[in-house]
Formats: sequence, C-alpha cells, structure tokens
Amino acid sequence: MRSLSGIQPSGQLHLGNYLGYVRPNIERHKTVDIGFIMIADLHALTTVQDPEKLKANINDMMLDLLCCGFDFSKTVIFRQSLIPEHAELMWILATVSPMGLLERAVSYKEKVERGIGGSVGLFAYPVLQTADIVLYEVNKVPVGKDQQQHVEIARDIAIKFNNTYGDILIVPEGEVQKEVAVVPGTDGQKMSKSYGNTITLFGPEADIKKAIMGIKTDS
Repeated sequence: MRSLSGIQPSGQLHLGNYLGYVRPNIERHKTVDIGFIMIADLHALTTVQDPEKLKANINDMMLDLLCCGFDFSKTVIFRQSLIPEHAELMWILATVSPMGLLERAVSYKEKVERGIGGSVGLFAYPVLQTADIVLYEVNKVPVGKDQQQHVEIARDIAIKFNNTYGDILIVPEGEVQKEVAVVPGTDGQKMSKSYGNTITLFGPEADIKKAIMGIKTDS
C-alpha cells in the first residue's frame, strides 16, 4: 500500500505542523509499503510569490522534515516542482474536469474571503492536487475532516478521466484522521503560518522565546 501527503513551504515548520501532520505521518508510514511526503512548492505559489522567500522556505522545510524522525527506508520526501509530470498531468486532467465541480470547492471561497487573490491557479488548485495523488498510484490519502472534500474532488476527476480514456488511474480513497491535534496559536486561533501566530520547531531560541512569552493568557 502507498500513502501520499503534502505540505506547503509557505513558512517555517511549526508546533502545529508537527503534532497535526508530521507525527501522524511518522506513525502511518510504519504500516505502509512506501509513504510519500511532498513539499508542495507549486501549490505555495498561490500565496508566496517572492522567489527568494520561497526558495528559503523550501530549503528550511526539507531540513526540518529530515530532522523529525521519519524512517527513510519507507519514506520518500521530494519537491513537487522537480517532477514536471505534476504540471503536465494537471493540464490533461483539466481538460476533463467539470467547471461546476471546481466551483463547489469550499477551500477556494474560504481563501478568497481571507484576502488571498482569486487567481486561476488558486481556482484550479484541486486539479493539481488530483495530479499529485494519481501520479504516484497511491491507495490512501490521509486528510483531516476539513480537507475531505479535496479527496472527493480528486476521486470525481479520476473517475471522469477513466470514463473518457479507459481504466488507467487508480481512484484514491480518503483516510480521515480520527485524532488530529489542533494546536492553538499564540493569539488563540488555530496555529497557522497564514495567521503569523506560530511557534517554530527549529527557529532561533530568541524568536521562539518571544513567541511563547507573547501568548495571551487569562490574567
């Protein structure tokens, strides 16, 4: 069995990433034949468009993941953009992806409401995500409950492709994580790089201390 999950290099790996993403994947990879961890830098282009910042984020993310304790006899960590087939397959899948299906994607609406520019890339995000999944012939895609729709869209696109061209793609199944840690950030909201409320795993000691000391508490 193969498993795939991805993480965007939109900032430094933080405590919420470790408890909600890294640690569950370390445990999951003990039970699969091979687990793929994708640094999703093509996806990150929808929010990070400073080349130097993105390059630094990618390098930091790779180093942080290497330090987290994965069993590399069962885990492959790779950078999405170094595999050109991701973008190539996305275009092929886009030709059979119904507009109505993408228009129903909740994540697009939520990101636009948060101030992220409503670009074509952001709108077509689920198509690239489908390419990410089916390219590696994975059986299971671990997701949180809030991301379950992403896999459902990927299934619909894969089925549409197979109906058009024959039984070629493995139709993926979502594996909803039952116990996913939701870590509050320094401002009380969910810890997220987008909110700037994180405590990084391997940042400078002074920065980590400043973040912790800035946490709002009940007097």
